[in-house]
Amino acid sequence: MTDHPDLGSRPADDPRSRAEALRRLIERYDHEYYVLDAPTVPDAEYDRVFVELQALEREHPGLASPDSPTARVGGVVAGGFESVRHSRPMLSLSNAFDDDAVRGFDRRIRELLAEAGVDASGLRYSAELKYDGLAVSLRFERGRLARAATRGDGAVGEDVTANIRTIRAIPLHLHGSVPEVLEVRGEVLMWRADFEALNARQREAGEREFVNPRNAAAGSLRQLDPALTARRPLRFFAYGVGEVAGSEASRLPGTHSGLLDWLAAAGLPVGPERAQARDADDLLAFYRRIGERRAALPYDIDGVVYKVDRRDWHELLGYVARAPRFALAHKFPAEEAVTDLLDIEVQVGRTGKLTPVARLAPVFVGGVTVTNATLHNEDEIVRKDLMIGDRVVVRRAGDVIPEVVRALPREAPEGHYRRFEMPRDCPVCGSTTAREEGEADRRCVAGLFCPAQRRQALLHFAQRRAMDVDGLGEKLVGQLVDGGLVRTPADLYRLDAATLAGLERMGEKSAANLVEAIDRSRETSFARFLFALGIRHVGEEVARLLAEAYPDVDALIAEDWDALTARKAAVQKENARRRARGEPADPVPLEGVGPEIVDSVRRFFAEPHNQQVVRALLDAGVRWEPAAAPAAGASGGAGPAQAGALQGKTIVLTGTLPSLTREQAETMIRRHGGSVTGSVSRKTDFVVAGEAAGSKLEKARALGVAVIDEAALRAMVGEPG
Repeated sequence: MTDHPDLGSRPADDPRSRAEALRRLIERYDHEYYVLDAPTVPDAEYDRVFVELQALEREHPGLASPDSPTARVGGVVAGGFESVRHSRPMLSLSNAFDDDAVRGFDRRIRELLAEAGVDASGLRYSAELKYDGLAVSLRFERGRLARAATRGDGAVGEDVTANIRTIRAIPLHLHGSVPEVLEVRGEVLMWRADFEALNARQREAGEREFVNPRNAAAGSLRQLDPALTARRPLRFFAYGVGEVAGSEASRLPGTHSGLLDWLAAAGLPVGPERAQARDADDLLAFYRRIGERRAALPYDIDGVVYKVDRRDWHELLGYVARAPRFALAHKFPAEEAVTDLLDIEVQVGRTGKLTPVARLAPVFVGGVTVTNATLHNEDEIVRKDLMIGDRVVVRRAGDVIPEVVRALPREAPEGHYRRFEMPRDCPVCGSTTAREEGEADRRCVAGLFCPAQRRQALLHFAQRRAMDVDGLGEKLVGQLVDGGLVRTPADLYRLDAATLAGLERMGEKSAANLVEAIDRSRETSFARFLFALGIRHVGEEVARLLAEAYPDVDALIAEDWDALTARKAAVQKENARRRARGEPADPVPLEGVGPEIVDSVRRFFAEPHNQQVVRALLDAGVRWEPAAAPAAGASGGAGPAQAGALQGKTIVLTGTLPSLTREQAETMIRRHGGSVTGSVSRKTDFVVAGEAAGSKLEKARALGVAVIDEAALRAMVGEPG
């Protein structure tokens, strides 16, 4: 038998003692889940313990007891609600975990029908989802909702009528002709998106977060104050009936699939994911189809349910102690499991993001063996109070990367656990890391140097709007990096045609073309060069502003950024006074470049590794024409653009121009003092429209904004076509 950490030192070879310990453990789990609404273990762990107890009782019949959890449906009645005895017990379902169990279910159904003298050739199954929520019973009398109760222990539940009435998905009265008494069985659940929003509100209010959507649904439904339940986004799916009485009872459909359609027509929500099946192969096909779509569903499920479709055969097939013979729950591989957190390591992503990763004792979850799981960031580790050495719950849903959900209560001596601290230096290259204000992630700032960021840095450096190295794509960059030929962008300028021709899918002509493209990229602009460096938050527009304000890299490295920030604040304050007096404003240093960007630029150029790569690029011959009259130098900050024919004009580009690319047109406009924006407003001076101009042109006409073509733009600035 499999040992379990919560069973203490109870010997596994003593069946009676083992059974007693398992029963106590299951009772504890039941109390935590059904009474406290605070489960400490995932379903998979509960199922494992339950299956072990079932096996023990089968192997040793003398251990069977009416007090055993295996003889009950599960759950207990909590205090605070009136008790409701169900007119018909709300039973659980037998579980299947593999294909053989499903085939065995189909075989037993056919054998039982044959024993009863029934022709099973017309056997059909109804297949539907096994929702991960809270089972309830809704009693309708003369079509109106009279009472609602939780399943409780299957025989007695809790009266939650007032709370159920707050769920808008549940009708207060049914449509059409319905039996005098109709007891509808179904599941209260919470959509994943609603669950995330609820937990966000819990965090903001400083209140306890819910473990999962089912826990949130149960906790919400079992509030003593219905007003609180009303504020929770609960849903409902009907999946069957209990007691049915009255003149219309005989008119209910004779099949389970027909019954679900009838319930939907009566106004009750019924799950849309349903199918009919002829045999075990059809059932398994449904199981696999739903399994592939499981992660995309808006709510949690933990399996599918198969039921014999003909309802008159249900009583014929009968029941076992805690479940009907005519139905089976086929459960998916556990999405949550318990294991040990052995260590926490840090990975550096392609953009420099540092991600803590849990190293776990191997555990089978979600259909695979998991040894690593994401911890997202250092704030998440603190929020979940995780320590190395913890017993943790791991979750894996579909193809989503496994994550550590929470730690279980600590029971080992204090020295068994160790706190984790996020490194302040990059674990890959040793460079400085930084965490910007308001962000959860810490990042390595040496993007040009860090091996973890090489591919991303090279692809960004070579893109068309940066250094424009034509032919340097993702696969080729991968070969250059993996082969050790290129470590930083500066190494590109040392490549020769012979070396490149030796790479996979690179002939001599392609190699020669790439060498020519690399050589051609040496001639660039300072703005393009700054953008190519991949400085965080520095896009093309910010790179242009920096290039207008500083003549070269040395000026950026030498800048006193604190002094610049102080000058900027002083000018902005003085301009506020000038506007109040009706006076023209002074130029603002680096206007349009906020403090986050300034900090990012400061950190980039303060990192020695980045400076080394920039120097290597310049030594390799990368150059640009210096600005004729830079607006400001290293000491002065940025000033206004050079005056020109478009000085102070706001211009929008739309459509395809005859001879200018979008970038060339923007450069021309800025060279003559204008600014380019992406949207049309009443403040727009004019729109330059080309072929296939769309909504921007229509908006310009509607607002009465002037529209010109490329020829008119060239005439305004005096540049020939």
